[in-house]
Amino acid sequence: MTSQSANKPRISRPVYAVAVLVLSAVLFVALNTFSNVGLQNARLDLTDRSLFTLSDGTRNIVQGLREPITLKFYYSEDVVTEIPALRAHAQRARDLLQEIAAASGGNVRVEEINPQSFSAQEDQATDAGLTGVPLRSGDKVFLGVVGTNTVDGREAIGFLAPERATYMEYDLARLIFSLATPEKPILGVVSNLPLDTGAGGLLLAMEGRSEPFMIYQELKNSFEVEFLEQDFDRIANEIKVLALVHPRELSPQTLYAIDQFVMRGGRVIAFIDPHSEVSLTAGPAGKPVQGYTEASNLPLLMQSWGVEMNPDEVLADRLRAQRVAAGASQRRQLTDYVLWQRLVSEDFDTDDPITAPLDALHIGSAGVLRPTDDATTTFTPIVTSTQDAMLIDLERVKSAPTPDALLRAFDPAGEFFTVAARISGPVKTAFPEGRPLADDEDEAPIAVRSSAHLLKTIDDANIVVFADSDLFDDRFWVQVQNFLGDRIAVPTADNAAFVVNAVENLMGSNDLISLRGREPADRPFTVVEDIRRDAEARFLAEEQRLQARIEETEARLAELRAELPDGTGMSALVTDVQEAEMQSLQRELAEGRRALRDVQGDLRRDVDALGARVAFINMALVPLLVGGVWLVLALSQRRRRRARAEAAGRAVTHTGAAS
Repeated sequence: MTSQSANKPRISRPVYAVAVLVLSAVLFVALNTFSNVGLQNARLDLTDRSLFTLSDGTRNIVQGLREPITLKFYYSEDVVTEIPALRAHAQRARDLLQEIAAASGGNVRVEEINPQSFSAQEDQATDAGLTGVPLRSGDKVFLGVVGTNTVDGREAIGFLAPERATYMEYDLARLIFSLATPEKPILGVVSNLPLDTGAGGLLLAMEGRSEPFMIYQELKNSFEVEFLEQDFDRIANEIKVLALVHPRELSPQTLYAIDQFVMRGGRVIAFIDPHSEVSLTAGPAGKPVQGYTEASNLPLLMQSWGVEMNPDEVLADRLRAQRVAAGASQRRQLTDYVLWQRLVSEDFDTDDPITAPLDALHIGSAGVLRPTDDATTTFTPIVTSTQDAMLIDLERVKSAPTPDALLRAFDPAGEFFTVAARISGPVKTAFPEGRPLADDEDEAPIAVRSSAHLLKTIDDANIVVFADSDLFDDRFWVQVQNFLGDRIAVPTADNAAFVVNAVENLMGSNDLISLRGREPADRPFTVVEDIRRDAEARFLAEEQRLQARIEETEARLAELRAELPDGTGMSALVTDVQEAEMQSLQRELAEGRRALRDVQGDLRRDVDALGARVAFINMALVPLLVGGVWLVLALSQRRRRRARAEAAGRAVTHTGAAS
């Protein structure tokens, strides 16, 4: 050791430790101060679908505003101090509003109001249509938004319910969009379903005991919905898109009106169905509505569009089957029902703006679409089945087979079937001979009789056809909750998003489409589902084999009883051979039941084993990895210390030897 290093002042370990602690505290405070000031608006969104980042649709809407929009955010911050979950939800709303305002370039101005109890601001919030949620203390919680534009337009979200937290951006963007475009485009609707009254029809709706379908509510939020009588002979020019929702059989004059609407460039979205279950249960007390039609089809028009649907075929898909109650006589609570499907993103066309952002669609007893041989249009499937699907005869479906019976008879066709398709390209009229004359032709309006007959479309047609109408049924896709008199929709599938997306796309607006796709859908455990599906298939096979054996046993026992004289006791006249046979049959029955229990046990054991592996990965893998890294670093540091000690020892030995 040199004399210079020996004279250098040294810092003791306690002083060094205290200094490190002080510097750390100073650094911690400095970083927090800097982050609060300089990084207030900084966000790092690590979610899979960037759920906490403004979507392009929202940015396009706010950046395209032609006049300023004011959003008043009513939030009773002082009242919810003891409700941390609601505070966090409100903070999320506040952050989102600030991001929208920042992205708008000054077009959106946000004002936050904290209405105090029994204040004038509370009265203003109530007058604006906001909902105050009462607490036990007597105070009310306001958490809503009132938007206004410069022409006295006003839109409000009564309460930003936590149940719709994942739809908050969509709700706010739609509010801004409505203020920016006060005149809604007109959507013409032809339907034989009670869309605007819901199950129960008009009478119950007038008594307040029936509500419109939620999809109809969603359409009304975005469009001016105009119902057309199903025997109309002309479509107004103001209607840009016509929705044919499970229409009953239309007259030739009405079909001609739709045909010429398409020829003039009108857009059509059609929902047809070989077996509409919703039409069978959409009336009072779950009975059919008056004048219902179980099936719908448009063969004449669709032939000219280049698409067809066989009205006698119903789609069954085992891989996308929904789980339904198996029945009280079954050993399982749930089973697959192949006629009801939950189609997922893999079944959608990712290049089409209507289906690209969707996660799931729930449909029931749907039909299948095919292009016609002489089509002049382009047939593009946008919703398809899996290859584990087949077609079932309609009469078989009407006989109401059990889910297990459908599974036993399931024989996959090994091909994809089209459920929905976009039809584009030139279309020739379905009425080459001209307008069909009505019986009361003399009473036809002059505008109808004098209108020009078009033989083909002026521009390429743009038509969407969906071979199902049950997707409109609330029971298929949404849980409707009542919140202080308001209906809150919590979707379990994107049925409404598909319908509204399609209409908006046909209207020519796509900004809100991307927002609906940001709604997170359920992510099923596909491996668990595969295990369950395989086990149930084995269970059903065993059950079928056992059932056949039981029937044989019962038949044989009946034969034995038939051999006995009338009025004699069975036990007295059963021979040893017969008794041995009966005992053998009983043993076989017991073995069969034990086999069924083993299959069910295997199902539970496989799922439990998978769950244990997943739990191990989630709970133990990360600590083990951290521990492993720490151990490697510790060993490495120990080796370095040992190497330095050995080097120092050699140096001392060398110095000593030299001295």
